[in-house]
Formats: sequence, C-alpha cells, structure tokens
Amino acid sequence: MPKHIPFLLTGWIASSLLLHAQPAIDGADPETVDPKDDGVRVSVLGYHDFTTDEPETEMRIRADKFRRQMQLIRQLGITVISLEDFHAWKQGKKAIPEKSILITVDDGWKSFHEIAHPILKEFDYPYTLFLYKDYVDGGGRALTTPMIREMVKEGATIGSHSVSHPYPVAFKQQERKGEEAYLKFLRTEMGESKRFLERRFRTPITTYSYPGGYVTEEMLPLVSELGYDYAFTTQPGKVKRSDDNNALPRFMILGNYDRVFDFAVDYSEGGSPLTHSSLLEKPDFPVTPTAGMVIPDRLPTISVDLSAVENLDPDSLEMRVSGFTKVPASFDPETGLFSWQVNRPLRAPSCEINVTWRDLAGEPQEKPLRWGFQIDREAAYLDLREETQPTPQEP
Repeated sequence: MPKHIPFLLTGWIASSLLLHAQPAIDGADPETVDPKDDGVRVSVLGYHDFTTDEPETEMRIRADKFRRQMQLIRQLGITVISLEDFHAWKQGKKAIPEKSILITVDDGWKSFHEIAHPILKEFDYPYTLFLYKDYVDGGGRALTTPMIREMVKEGATIGSHSVSHPYPVAFKQQERKGEEAYLKFLRTEMGESKRFLERRFRTPITTYSYPGGYVTEEMLPLVSELGYDYAFTTQPGKVKRSDDNNALPRFMILGNYDRVFDFAVDYSEGGSPLTHSSLLEKPDFPVTPTAGMVIPDRLPTISVDLSAVENLDPDSLEMRVSGFTKVPASFDPETGLFSWQVNRPLRAPSCEINVTWRDLAGEPQEKPLRWGFQIDREAAYLDLREETQPTPQEP
C-alpha cells in the first residue's frame, strides 16, 4: 500500500466517478462474488454548507435544490437509513433495502440547522453530523452546543471529524517531524475529537470522517484502535457489506456539479448514470412534459413555449433528448412553440431535454434550457408487454 492515499474533495472528483463506478453483480461468475456481499448498495451522501440566496460552490448548495434532491430520493423509491441501520447491516445483523442512502453532513455549519435540518425533518430522514472540535461553538457561522443538543434530542447522530480539520499541508508538516511525532498528532486529531464529542453531547461516537478526505496508511489502524467502527472518505462509490470499514466510500454532493448526485442515486447496471439531476431543474419557460413529472406515455410530445423570447433566431433552435441526441423538432412562429413528437418508445426511467438557441445577433441565450421528466415504470412495462405479445392468429 502506498504511504499516501489521498481521497481529496477537489476538481478530480467528477472525472473519477466513472473510474470508481461499481459493477453490478447480477450474472457475475459465482466464484468471483464475495460471499459476504448480499447485493445491497448504500450511497453515503456527504454535504457541507447550505444557503438560500448565495452562489453555489462545491461546498455550498442552495436550499431549493437540496429540497428537490430529498424529494427525488423519495420519488425514486430509495430508502434513507439511519446510522444505526447501517451499523446493523454492515455487521450482518440486519437486512436493509438493496437501494439505500445514508445522509451525512460535515464540519458543523450553522446553515445546516437553519436550512437543511427543517427539510430533513419534513421528510423524516435520519442523518449524521460529522463535527470537528474546534468549530463547535466557533462563533459566526458555526453550530452551537444548544443547537447540536437539540438535534441529538430529535434523533440526529454525531460522528467525529477531527479536532482542527487540518489540511494536507498540516499532515505533511507533522509527518516530516518523524513517525513518533506524526502518530502523536494523528492520535490527538482523531482521538481527542471523539472524547470531546462524547463528553459534550453524552452520546457514543462510533464513526469518523477524514477531513478533506485525506488519508494515509498510518491512519487506517488508528480508526479501530481509537474506538471507531467506521471511517468515511470522499472516494466516490457505493458501500458494499464487504468493504473495508476503515476507508468507506462516500459521494460528496457538490452545489455546482449535479452529476455527482446522479451517480449517487443511480442504481442501474453499467453505462453512464441516469440524468436524475435534470429532474431538479426549474425551466424559465413553460415546458411539456412538466419538469420532474411522472408520465405513463413512452411516446410523448416534448415542447417548450418560447413566445416570450425576444429576437429569437428560429434557425438556431436545437433540441437534444437523452437516448436520441439532436432531434428534428419544429418551431411554430405564431405560437412560439418548439416541439417534437417522440418517434421511438422511451425505455429509460428518466428523460433529459436540452434546448439551445441564439438571438438575431448570433448571441447564445444566457442559460441553456434543461429539464427532465420520469416514465411511470409500471405503465411503461405494461405498454412494453402489449408491444411484445404475439398477434393472435385467425382460426
């Protein structure tokens, strides 16, 4: 094992998702399937800061998007489990749904209590807060002890996120002092945070979240030594029962890159993830089918009303539909309707549409139009059965 195992939350996370997608086990050679693997996959979602009106960043997500993500999890039929459920499943003591989600939030921003906490209460979703000692009662935007106690009383689980949330440069500085000094530093950061949180909030602290996802091989044995059952990285991927408890994968949900959420909630076999994030978009123009809508028709008419667009160049209009790429949509200058009748049954559970255009001066629209809708799987299945049934023969 190399000395450094950096699972950092940086720009590489999006591109690495494709590299770390876990293959489905259906149809695999029985001799290559881990006997401990029960087929369950848990997406651990990691969030940080929340806002109602500030610009989104990797670390900060808007309240309306977070709410739509929580709603979409419910619409997709994915079960949100508690940390207690996760523990029992990982230890082989409890069965959980094959598609499960564990919600975690790092650092301890006050915005979680003000914005995300009420939304999670509304959906009755359990969650875990990974707190670091120096930021508890840190003033300004930090969670306070009364806030945290209130949430613990309501069922929140707490995990440890170190003492000072050191950045990689701090780890490397300590490492240069020698093995003994480095291990002392690690034991303080990982161990004192656990002791502090247990004393302050009178609750067992059994999980650890590596700050920034930075991991070195010296940290791994300390997880168990210091009394943690599990430690989470920022390495994207779904958790299997057989995964190493000291370095579990986690999807860090970014405010400015929705595809990470797509990977987290997609449980399809192979290929690129379904574009679930398009279901979260709110188009600026009237669209059909409505954004996020569940429809039974696999041959719908897709349209957008662009009558409010000034100086539109009709010749520049383009519509792209998932599964079809660019499609021959038509524009009605009298109504401003840009539409296309789907000519091949939609088979995926969700469909994304992108519409672009330019004005008469050749300038593209300020923001590309993007939305998505879902197909009622039961209706689509019945529809498909009718298509594949043999035609009755005359006697």
